Amino acid sequence: MTDVDTSDAVPRRIPTAAEFADMQASPEFQELRNRLRRFIFPMTALFLIWYLVYVLLGAYAHDFMATQVFGEVNVGLLLGLAQFVSTFLITGLYVRFAGKQLDPRAAAIRDQLEGEQA
Repeated sequence: MTDVDTSDAVPRRIPTAAEFADMQASPEFQELRNRLRRFIFPMTALFLIWYLVYVLLGAYAHDFMATQVFGEVNVGLLLGLAQFVSTFLITGLYVRFAGKQLDPRAAAIRDQLEGEQA
């Protein structure tokens, strides 16, 4: 384990409440929030509709969901597993989106508020 000399480190500046409010009203922050919403709301709606379809099929389309695909595996089981796959896919898409679109903008906003050492 090595010791790190932090005596030369410049402490972060703590923004005031007024600075936070000004930044929240800024075009940069509005763009960041709009980009987040343009991803989150459609993706959430898509997933909720997909989940609702799965639940409704399970409740009202017993014969369809019980259709054997191969061996003891039926359509209901495959669609249930697809719920997990879609969750991981959406998570991966969000991580990639946030890394490319949101994180750089959020870091720029934080640098404006706290200074370059943030």
